Amino acid sequence: MNPLIPVLITGLLLLTPTPPPSTSTEVTHRDDGRTKILTLRNSKIVVNGDVGKGGRSDSYRIKRPCWYEPGLSADEMIKFQTDPKAQFSRIKADESSFKKFIQPFLDKKGQPGNWWTPAYDASDPNGAVCWAGLELFIFVPPNETPPSGITFEQLAEIARAAITVPEQTVKLSPDAKSFVNLPTFVWLEGIGQPRRTATATLPGVMSATVVATLQNIKIDAGTGKDRAEVREQCGATGKPYAKGAAFTCGVQYLRSSIDQPRQVYQLTVTTVWPVTVAGQVPVQFAPVEVGVTRDVPVGEVQSNVRP
Repeated sequence: MNPLIPVLITGLLLLTPTPPPSTSTEVTHRDDGRTKILTLRNSKIVVNGDVGKGGRSDSYRIKRPCWYEPGLSADEMIKFQTDPKAQFSRIKADESSFKKFIQPFLDKKGQPGNWWTPAYDASDPNGAVCWAGLELFIFVPPNETPPSGITFEQLAEIARAAITVPEQTVKLSPDAKSFVNLPTFVWLEGIGQPRRTATATLPGVMSATVVATLQNIKIDAGTGKDRAEVREQCGATGKPYAKGAAFTCGVQYLRSSIDQPRQVYQLTVTTVWPVTVAGQVPVQFAPVEVGVTRDVPVGEVQSNVRP
């Protein structure tokens, strides 16, 4: 980021009128082993459901990290901007400039509509810059949405960015060590409910709910087909080992891991959660996919043949 941008934004905040009170929303979750916070600034949007709670996200980002939200009516805005308590320091500093600044609000007195103000996702590296490119106040007639105004699709994107899925535990059989040509069964534990939801709500305006449902798992053996055969008829959570059970989910390593880094293969199991938007609306998202990696040492059974 250009080092001058934070300075310019700070200067803009000092020179422009005070926006009406708003809230900030923070959602903390793990993202590829790190902590990530979805942070909505100057926004009234509320996010709830399966967000955070020790789950994992998949690095999804909102396409446009800033937008306008509807706010005060024409008369409510005049009352706020002329409130002696809220604006005392601004009026005292330069009364003539204050009168000039307040005039656009006075011009809308009694007119139907609302003043829309900008909000942004501060967790996005481009969020503050995007916000700085928007007007601090725009007046919008009833039942209209301005360019860059919050839409249902964008609200759904916020819910999609906030949703998390469980951090699974990968189970193997054999567990501590496998051997060449021996089927290694793979399954998951700790998933809990296979359905996760997140709802983003702009109070009094609209809300969007996304639903992620665990469908299947993908297995990466940590090596190529010349060294491992992968079977992925796993269902949603894999197939635990059972005596006499068919081997349909797991890995059969064809060569020892003795020549690999740390003498192990790195097996990765990824859960796949297709995402839908409640209400049969035409908004589509890629599935949530999160993976867990564990080491698999693979030995080779030695045998001696004697006459």
